[in-house]
Amino acid sequence: MASTKINKTLFIILGLIFLVGAVYIFFNDEGILKYLKLKNEVNNLKQQITTVDTDNKNIQAEIDSLQNKVPAKIEKIAREKYGMIRKGEKTIKIIEK
Repeated sequence: MASTKINKTLFIILGLIFLVGAVYIFFNDEGILKYLKLKNEVNNLKQQITTVDTDNKNIQAEIDSLQNKVPAKIEKIAREKYGMIRKGEKTIKIIEK
């Protein structure tokens, strides 16, 4: 009978130690929850890097076409940004209400 009481007490003590250890592993400053949060942040930053890299490639392609004096690109920018037109063309302005 004393043996079962000791076994039961030992089981409860070991259970409490395990529970305290599990809580510590999950909720300390370097725990699993912090790890998962940081992993999610890293994934978000990787996504942003991919987006910025794509934007940089597009901008670099535009710079290259302007430096190489591609006529179609120069004309497009002159029309869109500066409102320039060819001889004989008329501009139509749309006023939105």
